[in-house]
Amino acid sequence: MDRSKVCFKCNCIKQLDDFYAHPQMKDGRLNKCKECTKKDAHTHRENNIDKIREYDRNRSKLAHRISQNTEINRAWREEDKRRHRAHSAVRRAILKGVLVRQQCERCGNPKSVAHHEDYDKQLDVMWLCQPCHKDRHKEINLRREA
Repeated sequence: MDRSKVCFKCNCIKQLDDFYAHPQMKDGRLNKCKECTKKDAHTHRENNIDKIREYDRNRSKLAHRISQNTEINRAWREEDKRRHRAHSAVRRAILKGVLVRQQCERCGNPKSVAHHEDYDKQLDVMWLCQPCHKDRHKEINLRREA
């Protein structure tokens, strides 16, 4: 049995595992490879970001999503109580003026969030924008895996 297929987008012959499952296709796989599908999804998101953000905002207001988010937050707090206490301490310190939000230490973006390297040092934070914050956590996770 032939385990390969041609992507209609890039015209490359690839293994069936390189195509997403699709029950309506004869062979059970989409006719566009995963790589091309991801590129198209990324391009679509870039070209329609305002519509997509509006859709996401509306979707987050649905009752089942609100309750799901509540459960996720509860589990997050229970997973490491030090983390929740550190975040709360930073929030209170900002409100009292003890801590002042700074620009991102990596890229200079004025929209930043507090990042804790150690949750036991509650007010010892790095100020990072959201993308840099995600990158920092990826770095930490890679270091843990190594």
